[in-house]
Amino acid sequence: MSTTAKTRLADLARAAGVSTATVSRVLNAKPGVRQDTRDAVHAAAVALGYPLDKPVRRPGSVAIMTGELSNPSFAAFAEMVDTLLYSKGIPNFVCPAGPSGTSEEQHLEALLGHDLAGIVSISGMPANNTLSLEPYQRVIARGIPTVFINSPSPDLDAGFFSCSDIAAVTSSVDHLRSLGHTRIGLAVGPERFLPARRKVAAFEGLGLAGASIQMTNFTAEGGQVAAGRLIESDHTAIICGSDLMALGAIREARSRGLEVPRDLSVVGFDDSPLMAFTDPALTTVRQPVRAMCEAAVSALLRALDGTPLDRTEVLFHPDLIIRRSTAPAP
Repeated sequence: MSTTAKTRLADLARAAGVSTATVSRVLNAKPGVRQDTRDAVHAAAVALGYPLDKPVRRPGSVAIMTGELSNPSFAAFAEMVDTLLYSKGIPNFVCPAGPSGTSEEQHLEALLGHDLAGIVSISGMPANNTLSLEPYQRVIARGIPTVFINSPSPDLDAGFFSCSDIAAVTSSVDHLRSLGHTRIGLAVGPERFLPARRKVAAFEGLGLAGASIQMTNFTAEGGQVAAGRLIESDHTAIICGSDLMALGAIREARSRGLEVPRDLSVVGFDDSPLMAFTDPALTTVRQPVRAMCEAAVSALLRALDGTPLDRTEVLFHPDLIIRRSTAPAP
């Protein structure tokens, strides 16, 4: 065999006595391979006529790491990433991580024993400041390209693509102020999550008081608890950190005999597929899911072909979708 067109990674691997993943790491100058192994792969490439300066797409599948799929936002991102990878002929599989199932760290530990081309992490471990980044550091050190959606970290050599929390909060506050609201509250998840901290910083940056912020959980129950506290302190509008929180806020308002939006305006975040059909239809901030996923997948595909990932976080501007859950201040 002497022509490049006929030479495959499997041929090089067989000739060098190594795996196809090792061949890919050597040809793409990735770390984590002994020098004698590199020499063996180079010798096999020369013997088989494979050009050593040609990047080779890393073999294997892409793992899509995400939170629990019962969260419609996580499911939307995972589905879009799967669709984009499939359209490029890249096999992939989804690893959902939730409080009652397999954790993200456990998924990563299991995957280290397999040929893995790359990882797309959706709202993953870097977004939680109580979790160690060591599992991802080990993955990246093995030369596995990794991109993160809504979970940036300056401590990882990866690609980062996020929705702008500043833009989301600013557009929500501007909308409510245009309706005459001055008692505006913010309901978000725990302080350990970066999106919550970013939304809080943006809210306070607009001159709104810290006393108008309630940090509970990114769930319907968390939204209900937060809304109860904000209603009791005479807020007439609530900006929520997720659509699920917004639905909880509406439920709490109704349990108190209030009508949304006559007595209380509510704004969500995500624009999950069913939010146009709730009662009332929810005013919410729509994350640009497709644009974010296209950018993340494109960066990953370039990395699979040998182009280093840019560590600069890419921020995407969301859209405020005005429906019937907001109205002029009472």
